[in-house]
Order: sequence, then structure tokens, then C-alpha cells
Amino acid sequence: MSTTDLPLPVLRGGTDAVPTLAEGQTQTAKEFSSDQEVRWCPGCGDYAVLKAVQSFLPDLGLRRENIVFVSGIGCSSRFPYYLDTYGMHSIHGRAPSIATGIATSREDLSVWVVTGDGDALSIGGNHLIHALRRNVNMTILLFNNRIYGLTKGQYSPTSETGKVTKSTPVGSIDHPFNPVSLALGAEATFVARTIDSDRKHLTAVLAAAAAHRGTSLVEIYQNCPIFNDGAFDAIKDRDSAQHAIIPLVHGQPITFGVRDEETGLGDKALVRGTGGGVEVVETSSVAVEEIVVHDQANPDPSTAFAISRLTDSGYLNRSPIGIFRQVERATYDDQARAQVAAASDAAVGSAEDRLAALINAGDTWTIG
Repeated sequence: MSTTDLPLPVLRGGTDAVPTLAEGQTQTAKEFSSDQEVRWCPGCGDYAVLKAVQSFLPDLGLRRENIVFVSGIGCSSRFPYYLDTYGMHSIHGRAPSIATGIATSREDLSVWVVTGDGDALSIGGNHLIHALRRNVNMTILLFNNRIYGLTKGQYSPTSETGKVTKSTPVGSIDHPFNPVSLALGAEATFVARTIDSDRKHLTAVLAAAAAHRGTSLVEIYQNCPIFNDGAFDAIKDRDSAQHAIIPLVHGQPITFGVRDEETGLGDKALVRGTGGGVEVVETSSVAVEEIVVHDQANPDPSTAFAISRLTDSGYLNRSPIGIFRQVERATYDDQARAQVAAASDAAVGSAEDRLAALINAGDTWTIG
């Protein structure tokens, strides 16, 4: 299996209050492309993601003025400049917090966050996990190149232990984050992983993420050809990809490796482990009924978390790819708006009287 052969995810989605185009009206990828010169290093994976997003956005059927992209700091965070939508190149690590305010105050907007492994998981780690646990209506695209590219090649929170960089000349001693595990631990309602070079799979995952009501986090493996070239060779090379990629398809047994033409199963499979997690075995050594069937809609994230832990933190010789979790839960912004509406409905008296009562409520002090 190569990245281009990855099974497409099963789409499930919620409702959306964002206004759509008038009947018969269409948009093109060109209309979502700004007049700004795209400035990334030659060969950067960001180009592929940008093209995929520009081509995908018209399929949403939303008006451009009802779409907003918020980014932080880093190479990926130049994204809003290149889209002809509303957008903001914001503060280092704070994009999820700014997006939370936008989504809560403006139900009519489709809110997106574009961030990188350094921006989101270092200075922005606290902001990311709280957006995930709150389940705000936003889609977060986390570009993971496992290096600091904008500042010229220091190790990042996802760099493997032992990584030699300008800031770790004898090897990193940090234990890296697994972004998917982190998101599942924060009980995010939609968590997925895809690859910059697999346009078809990337677009399908983006479609599922955009349709989800709540916080969607999509980790995108993205190559940095200048400072961390080849970090994802194992899952991009046709010969090694079938052994390295563990494809996740809702309702299907999780197998990978060399496929049997008759059964369609790979020669490796996931089964329940003795310690409560999952482990890899030879498919021929177990009954089909013992193979773990992927259930992205399982309200308990334990199995999804166990699958995420199979990700190799060294040279990514093994990595699950697809949608790990997609469940429904009340969203932060919907509930906040409901509280405001309930308070407004219950209010009596003029607006001036209510404001005066609010200002003078609770503890007050008289000086002098």
C-alpha cells in the first residue's frame, strides 16, 4: 500500500449554521486564491496542503465572507495570506484562543486554525488542549514537520529523541509529543491524521473534519525539505509504506502490510494486548474475529488512544493514518449562546435598568 492507496474515511457530520451559497451559485479554487505571492521554500509540503484546501473549500458551498482562517507563528501560519477569505495571522500559540472568541461570538462563521508542531505544542500547548476539551466549533490543521522551520532548524516538541539540530548538537533528550495521543487525552471529539503528499486522502479527511460540529483536529505529516528532509520517507516510499502505514477505516478490521488478494487483509493485524492496549501480530496467527475492528464513533477514546500509541517516535517506520475518533458532544459556543439567550429572555426592565442592576450586584464598597 502506498499513501495514494489509503482508504478514504467514512464521512459523518453534524449540522452547521453557516450560510451557504444561493441555489445554482458555484465557486472555484481560483476564487479562494489570494493575489499574494506564495513564499515557502521550494519543495515544502505546505504547498500541497494549500492547494488541497483551495480546491476543497468550494465544495463546502459556503460564502467566502463566512469563512475565517486564524494562524499563529511559523511557516504554516502564513496560510491566511494565500486564501481569499477572512483571516488573521495572530499571536504565537494563541490561535485556538482567538478562534474560540470568533466562533462563540459569530455562529455564522466557519472557523479554521492553521498551526504547526512548534506553535501548537510548545508555547501554544495550553491553548490547544483547552480548545479541544471545550469542543468549540473550529477545525484545527496541525502541520507536523517535526522541526522548527521558520527559525532555521531547532528541534521541536515532536522531534524524535536523539535528534541532532542547531539547538541540540549532541542530540535531543526530550521525549516527543504524539499530537494525536494528546488530542485524544484531551477528549477531542474529532481527531485524524493524514499526509501532505496524499491529496485524495487529505481532502477526504478535511471534508469529514469540516462537517463535524465541534473541535476537529487534523494532524498533517508535512515534509520540511530544508531542515528535516526525509522525516516521513518510510510512509511515503511505495515499497515501505505498506509496512509502515496502519490504515484506519471505520467498521473495518485493522490490518496492514502485504495484502491478501482474496481476503483483502494485510499480513499484520491489531489485536487486544495483555496490558489493555493493542499490539501487532501476524494475521495468520489469529482468528479474524480477534482482529480489532476500527470504531471511530466509540464514545470511549481508550482504544483510539491505544492505537495512536503505535506511532513510532523515531523514524516513523510505523504510523496509524486516518480518523481516530469522531463523536458528538455539546459544543462550547452553542452552549454559551444558549445561556446568553436564556438570560436575555428572562430579563425584565429596560436595558439601562438591567445594566445598573448588574453593575451594583454583589459586593460593593463605599469609600470615604
